[in-house]
Amino acid sequence: MRQTITNFLRGLASNWISKAGVVLVTTSFVLFSIFQVFTLLGLLTNAYIGLITYLGFPSIFVIGLLLIPFGWWKYVRETGRTTRDLLNERFPDDLLQPKAFGAKLIRTLAILTLVNIVILGAASTRMLHFMDQAEFCGTACHSVMGPEWATYQDSPHAHVKCVDCHVGEGVGALIDSKINGTWQMISVTFDLYERPIPAPVHQLRPARETCEKCHWPSKFHGTRLKTITRYQRDKNNTPKYTTLNLKVGSGENGTASGIHWHIASQNEVRYGAVDDKREKILWVEARQPDGSFKRYQNRRYDAGAPVHEERVLDCIDCHNRATHIYELPDKAIDRRFSEGLLPRNLPFLKREALAALTKNYADKTSGLDGIERHLTGFYRKYDSQLAGMRLDEIDTAIAVVQEIYRRNIHPRMNVNWGAYPNHIGHETDLGCFRCHNMDMVDEAGKNVVNDCTTCHSILAYEKDEPFAYLFPVTENEPEGDMHEYLRQEFLQSFDD
Repeated sequence: MRQTITNFLRGLASNWISKAGVVLVTTSFVLFSIFQVFTLLGLLTNAYIGLITYLGFPSIFVIGLLLIPFGWWKYVRETGRTTRDLLNERFPDDLLQPKAFGAKLIRTLAILTLVNIVILGAASTRMLHFMDQAEFCGTACHSVMGPEWATYQDSPHAHVKCVDCHVGEGVGALIDSKINGTWQMISVTFDLYERPIPAPVHQLRPARETCEKCHWPSKFHGTRLKTITRYQRDKNNTPKYTTLNLKVGSGENGTASGIHWHIASQNEVRYGAVDDKREKILWVEARQPDGSFKRYQNRRYDAGAPVHEERVLDCIDCHNRATHIYELPDKAIDRRFSEGLLPRNLPFLKREALAALTKNYADKTSGLDGIERHLTGFYRKYDSQLAGMRLDEIDTAIAVVQEIYRRNIHPRMNVNWGAYPNHIGHETDLGCFRCHNMDMVDEAGKNVVNDCTTCHSILAYEKDEPFAYLFPVTENEPEGDMHEYLRQEFLQSFDD
């Protein structure tokens, strides 16, 4: 049988086109098999190798298959002879004996067709599996997706596959994603993509089909105690603590209050956005108990202004940076202090790290070098003896600040500080205030609720200790020995 198939392939190679097709089919099949074995053994893990293996070789294989019949058709046209005559001439007698011609030829074609289907099926399956991996999404088009990959790896969803949120479930979602992916490949090839990549991603599936696979609105309840630590720009990098009691809420089962009131099934909220970024809201309306909707109009815009997009509010309207979280420099430094990555006992480190991060650098290399020069130069000038004695700590601080820059700033993609604002909380003038502001009013002129206590209670603000609110010192009850003892005992238990 192997000799029969070999003779059949030689017979198909009627001219240089068909010969090229046979060579491409054979070579791509052999190389695909070798690379596949190496990949399964863990010897090849690079995303570019994966692209070659699961996209390049199968594509070459298909091109080769198409060239073979095209070459034969051209051969028939050029010779002007009948297909039967050419078959008798090109193929060996064992394939074209009168009694066996049909059976042997059809059997050979059937075997080769089956082999092709198996090869292409295996390649397609492996390609889909490979393209579902986060490493492919983040590194295959590194120049474009580099910023997203950097933030993804340092996010709460770092162990969630990209496709779980960006594609979702179902054949329709898979087909849509591959069509969109094809356009993305064309955009990368011909440099047609925008810098930075526009957000939000309008092709995302509804949050109820993605986010709520893991996060159940019916399980949101109660309150959450949160302490925010901000470090001052003084010599001691002094920490100040703000403690909030976040009213998580859910709006389900009669508990219509708290932050997650918005996503309760009976509290549907809709809005009209003026811009593509969903940052400027023209109107917002909420379902009432009788099923009607009450609208609040933004007085900052003309009532007749065109609405770019009407949308039912869901998770990602607030959690718009749930995974790809770009930090602001001040908060990024505070986070590293809190995690113990930056040494607090280096004088003025908060101030100087912030100054180094926020300079305007031409490119990433210049930025990393500039941060090192700034911090090294400052400590040498501030106290040369300190700079010599604590060189290791200064080097550690430089490396951490460079990591902050490397993670958040990507000049080639025009991703700078604030390029992707986070709508959770009050990090910017956007967030909650897009809708909850004094200008969003109903027909009677009453504004939408914007009381801070709707979502959280402020227990302590910019205090010297995180639990100062538990041990207040009043004029009528000056702090005594027992009071101080209880406070220290509580703080010690928290540390333990």
